[in-house]
Amino acid sequence: MENRVVTAELVVPAAADVVFEAIADPARQPEWDGNDNLAISPPGQRVHAVGDVFETILTKGGVRENHVVEFVEGQVIAWRPAEPGSPPPGHLWRWELEPLDAFTTRVRHTYDWTDLTDEARLPRARATTEDRLRASLDRLATLVTAS
Repeated sequence: MENRVVTAELVVPAAADVVFEAIADPARQPEWDGNDNLAISPPGQRVHAVGDVFETILTKGGVRENHVVEFVEGQVIAWRPAEPGSPPPGHLWRWELEPLDAFTTRVRHTYDWTDLTDEARLPRARATTEDRLRASLDRLATLVTAS
């Protein structure tokens, strides 16, 4: 049985609200995407609640609607991507933030493809390793500490 949940974490020298804002605003996501999969996310889509849907445009031109399924302001955000007008095929991106003090945050990034049923997406899911998640964390840390 293969492991279908991949997680990486990093202690980031920034306040949790600053880190969360960079994740919850899809327009910022292409700046820290360690998979180099996101080209652009139109501005004005800041996530506020479960049920929100935000759109991203992939580097190869495809569009994804991202359905927010977990949300606690400043702490947790998770979404399931899908092709426009289609139900999500079963994979999930999750971010969890734990403030360690006023200026330091433990950030945990998880890719969960336990429920992924689309056979065509399995090779890409398998290629999403801890190193890819760590690349996103490293870029996010650079982004939020530079601002």
